[in-house]
Amino acid sequence: MPLNIPILLTWLRILAIPLLITVYFMPAGWATPEERDVAATLIFVAAAITDWADGYLARMLDQTSAFGAFLDPVADKLMVAAALIVLVQLGRADAIVATIIIGREITISALREWMAKIGAAKSVAVSLLGKIKTAAQMAAIPLLLYHVPLFGIDVRLLGNWLIWIAALLTLWSMGYYLRMAWPEIAKRSAEKH
Repeated sequence: MPLNIPILLTWLRILAIPLLITVYFMPAGWATPEERDVAATLIFVAAAITDWADGYLARMLDQTSAFGAFLDPVADKLMVAAALIVLVQLGRADAIVATIIIGREITISALREWMAKIGAAKSVAVSLLGKIKTAAQMAAIPLLLYHVPLFGIDVRLLGNWLIWIAALLTLWSMGYYLRMAWPEIAKRSAEKH
């Protein structure tokens, strides 16, 4: 397993997951609810920044690797899933939204793995729609973690709108990826009969 700065940043993102969860399970006297929300928001935002930084540094330092290409999206999906589960438990996100987003990630990851196995990975390469979906959820989650008005803006309401938009984009992008993969799926199904 190679260890370089981009992969180290990815591992730090994975290690931040239990930290994010622990913030909400500390003894009551250790932090106020507002302090917990600020800490969780900062942890999530720092993780999102490392997501951008590890890819940028891997390309800039010519330290791309197959292991890094595998670990990076796993870290992203784990962090988003953990944050969504925390938000559902706090009553700040709907379980339907969390199920849509997490279910799509599992489905598309499995689809990409299968497509790579049959040599058709380019059919399900990351699209602009997928990037917009990711941007919406990465903006929504910190707003829902923070939860209190900021500069007179109701971030909870804005976060709710963005997470529902992310859920709709999630369904749309899943449909897009499945449609792109459908010719291979149909071809493989026909070969078995």
